[in-house]
Amino acid sequence: MAAAIKALNARIRANPVSDYFCSTHFWGPASNFGIPIAAVMDTQKDPEIISGPMTAALLGYSATFMRYAMAVSPRNYLLFGCHIVNFSAQTTQAYRYMNYHYMGGNQAALQARAKEGLAQAEGSLEGAASSAERMAREAKAKVEGGARDLAAQAKVQADKVMR
Repeated sequence: MAAAIKALNARIRANPVSDYFCSTHFWGPASNFGIPIAAVMDTQKDPEIISGPMTAALLGYSATFMRYAMAVSPRNYLLFGCHIVNFSAQTTQAYRYMNYHYMGGNQAALQARAKEGLAQAEGSLEGAASSAERMAREAKAKVEGGARDLAAQAKVQADKVMR
């Protein structure tokens, strides 16, 4: 069994493409790409949930491993690409964090939410007013219809009495 594994390993290592795809130079960065993908997806979320310390740590991590990817022999361009994407996404997140917490972004967000809530309340109030107006018209029509019916019945009764 050990001889079969050695033969398979020698066969894989003989081909440069399969050697690369079976190495940590490929699988390390490939499995690490989850971090930058998540960071890019997080740029669409509310800046209130961004963690400043975590963003700083990920910036340092990516900068360190970008340097490492170029320092190893042979150079690992896939690892470098993974960390340049993560570094870029984390820089965007850091800007969003700073803008939200230190440059008035949270006040602007609160004002936008307040205006949105006010517009929604006005729409709701207008809807309730028109609904009340419609119901009042319907009630008036019912009362007038009922009054006409009572007047007609009273006239019929009066005519019977007069005969």
